Amino acid sequence: MKAGYLQFAPRYLQPEANRETVAELVTDLDADLLVLPELFPSGYYFKSQSDLEQVAEPIPEGETTQALLQWASDTGTTFVAGLAEREGGAIFNSAVLVRPNQTTETYRKVHLFYEETERFDPGDLGFPVFEASTRSGQTYRLGIMVCFDWYFPEAARSLALNGADVIAHPSNLVLPHCPDAMPVRARENHLYSITANRFGTETKGDEELTFIGMSEICGPTGEILRRASRDEVEIGIESFDPHDARERHINRFNDTLGDRRPETYVTQ
Repeated sequence: MKAGYLQFAPRYLQPEANRETVAELVTDLDADLLVLPELFPSGYYFKSQSDLEQVAEPIPEGETTQALLQWASDTGTTFVAGLAEREGGAIFNSAVLVRPNQTTETYRKVHLFYEETERFDPGDLGFPVFEASTRSGQTYRLGIMVCFDWYFPEAARSLALNGADVIAHPSNLVLPHCPDAMPVRARENHLYSITANRFGTETKGDEELTFIGMSEICGPTGEILRRASRDEVEIGIESFDPHDARERHINRFNDTLGDRRPETYVTQ
């Protein structure tokens, strides 16, 4: 399969402009799977709850998911993209999976970062794994994390135990550690990971958040297959067989997941 990330700098509270930017970038896309950043239509560092409320939208009826459905139909690509999801009176920091066959799935961020804890409701769907397929018809199993979920090894491990071959990881990273941590997450679970980050700076009052770019694709043995710059627009694509993730033997005696001994671990 051909899979990768789209890295750019979303503009704050300009969802139409951000969708137009992405639409131009994916016009000639040649990929089976493309991951977009966290909260890509809206920007990230909300100055008020009312700012967030004005850009939150339902899935799949909202304009962003409808745009993703159109891009998927036009290109044959499966997309995973972050957005602020409104459902009833709740707002989630979510990622939507959009297939070319016009079906969708939703993941809601479990581990909220910094002021997200005051803006969003925590995710309530756990860490499900979804079936997807390439344009040639090869099926694979796709898990999703959003940004700060990387900090908790249980997130990627849960997706691995649920059968993921690939983890899509929409992000708005400001901490410097994730690009070096994701190869470890990929290796310790023997799967592929695709982190789509943004770059640029957003401010609120006297505080400033600078996003680090460095989107990356990691392989099951921990190798970095591709990494973006810190501050440039880029679509990064790599070719790999997602089923390579399913051979989790370390040697003829050891297995990455099979050797686990859950009865000996602290679970609380």
